Amino acid sequence: MVGGARTIKQIDFDDRIDIIPVADPNIFSQSQRISLAQTQLQLAQSNPQIHNLYAAYRKMYEAIGIKDVNQILPPPAQVQPIDPSIEHINALNAKPFQAFPGQDHRAHITAHLNFMSTNMVRNNPVVMAAIQKNILEHISIMAQEQVQIEFREQMMQMQSLQQQAPTNPEAAQMLQQMMQTIEARKAVLIAEMTEDFMKEENKITSQFDSDPLLKLKSREVDLRAMENERKKDNDQAQQELARARLLQSKDNFEDKLEQNEDLAKLRAGVSLAKSGVQQMSVIDEN
Repeated sequence: MVGGARTIKQIDFDDRIDIIPVADPNIFSQSQRISLAQTQLQLAQSNPQIHNLYAAYRKMYEAIGIKDVNQILPPPAQVQPIDPSIEHINALNAKPFQAFPGQDHRAHITAHLNFMSTNMVRNNPVVMAAIQKNILEHISIMAQEQVQIEFREQMMQMQSLQQQAPTNPEAAQMLQQMMQTIEARKAVLIAEMTEDFMKEENKITSQFDSDPLLKLKSREVDLRAMENERKKDNDQAQQELARARLLQSKDNFEDKLEQNEDLAKLRAGVSLAKSGVQQMSVIDEN
């Protein structure tokens, strides 16, 4: 343009973007991710019984930009069915174990009952509780497998009803009735199996009444359970407080980020105004 500033060219108005920010725009978001991951990890560590520590640590590593997380934090091994003897060893070592479908549940229960009769277990209420828990798991799965055999045709029909239920009220009602019937039968089976187990267990635990040492240990376990429950309630209160602080910190961070953006826009406007004044001065001089 005639009389225009010689510093402005036609190429300045093309589609290219020549302005490159000096600061990394990902810094704020990465800092926020690290802060959130760190808070999650602290909450998980405060009560690991109800949290997935592996997931919390993994999120922390991912937040700080670690690429090969599996090399530093190997995934937990998949739990596999084990024989009753290994389950007894795990119970003595305070390691978790569980029942699985398809196992010989009665054989496991029989082995556990025999193990409970040993002096080693009778004098250790914690191990006794772990064995009893596993027996109840076997009873639940055994009842479920028995129900699947007794109601095989009904369960096949239920699959068809589940597809029709969203649009067919009659199918939904039939499905609900079948589910109630199956659950009722399962409850009866569990009651019968539990009664048989209790009879066998009473034969073993009847000798506890005459042993004052075992009574003392049982009382100690009860007191420990009460203390653990109190700590659990306290941990839950601490977690709620930490969540509130996290939300407050997040709100403060977002407010600060908005202020920084407003300040950046203001500075950009001032800089643009100064540039315009300088250009006008050059034009006036020309």
